[in-house]
Amino acid sequence: MKVDLRLYALADPAVSGGRDLADLARRIAGSATLVQLRDKHGSTKTLMEEARALIGVLAPLDIPLLINDRVDVALAAEADGVHIGQDDMSVADARLLLGKTAIIGLSVKTVEQAREAPLDLLDYVAIGGVYGTTSKEQKTGPIGIDGLREVADIIRGRAAKFPICAIAGINAGNAADVIAAGADGIAVISALSKAPDPGLAARTLRNAVDVALAQRGRA
Repeated sequence: MKVDLRLYALADPAVSGGRDLADLARRIAGSATLVQLRDKHGSTKTLMEEARALIGVLAPLDIPLLINDRVDVALAAEADGVHIGQDDMSVADARLLLGKTAIIGLSVKTVEQAREAPLDLLDYVAIGGVYGTTSKEQKTGPIGIDGLREVADIIRGRAAKFPICAIAGINAGNAADVIAAGADGIAVISALSKAPDPGLAARTLRNAVDVALAQRGRA
């Protein structure tokens, strides 16, 4: 499935600024192109409730919802797919369970992971963390713009137009840099959920990405 990564919003109750996730989704829906539910601490019941509330907001607007890690929740809630980490269920198993039409993304940080990623079974990869972030514990340090470019080059060397987003510590001030380094979009949490006006923050980020993509296309 063709996936639009320009503004990939992650909704996490632990980093929501006290906002209800469905309300947050409603505020950013005019600019976000993809949304992921990430709840590392909620029960399965809670995740199901959160997923269905988000789908109620996003589905009428044709904005896909992915579930972080939990293939079972994605299946039961009839979400559009999942995002998988390196230590989660294998991409092959997730694809077997979810079918051909589901969106499946994979976190990639190292050169080795980029070389081994099963691109034929994936719809996109998320490269990072690019910058330092407080929204997720990072086991290793950020890879920076140079690391993003190196990993993206390996992915694109294997599949020239493969969709890539960048994640971690990205905001309106550095979004253009990650697009110039090879990303097709940005995955953001705090830059939206902790903003005084998430809707305005979403519009600002989306504009920064769109402008940077246009500039890259003219280069």
